[in-house]
Amino acid sequence: MTPTLIGRIQTRIFLISTFGVAWSIVIFPVLLLTGVSFTDALSGVIRALVIVTLFGVVWEFVYHSLQQLRWEKDWPSLFSLLLGIPEGILLYLFVRDIPWFTFVLHFATTWVVIWLAAHGPMRVLLHRWRFHGGRIL
Repeated sequence: MTPTLIGRIQTRIFLISTFGVAWSIVIFPVLLLTGVSFTDALSGVIRALVIVTLFGVVWEFVYHSLQQLRWEKDWPSLFSLLLGIPEGILLYLFVRDIPWFTFVLHFATTWVVIWLAAHGPMRVLLHRWRFHGGRIL
């Protein structure tokens, strides 16, 4: 499948709002063990999910433009995993009030969970998604 731009945006929003939120709930108690207060951890997690969703839509336009330069018009799967690095660095500039270790723990694990979900359950559960350019609606 080669995702369309709208398909990539829909997929990103869907994955963050489902798998990202679910994983954040699971890892939240672990984040508290890093020495962050409950309110700081909660506000950091919520802001990180919202900001990565909003900036992610902007990133998708950049990624889509770069992909048009490639022959097959898509990234290899490993590239989509590694794209979390520049997104994470940019995101950290906006949520600096939490310790970097807590941020990296939350962001990196959430990114991997979302990447695994996109390459596993999404392909099985949403047949239309696979054959319609990544569109969910």
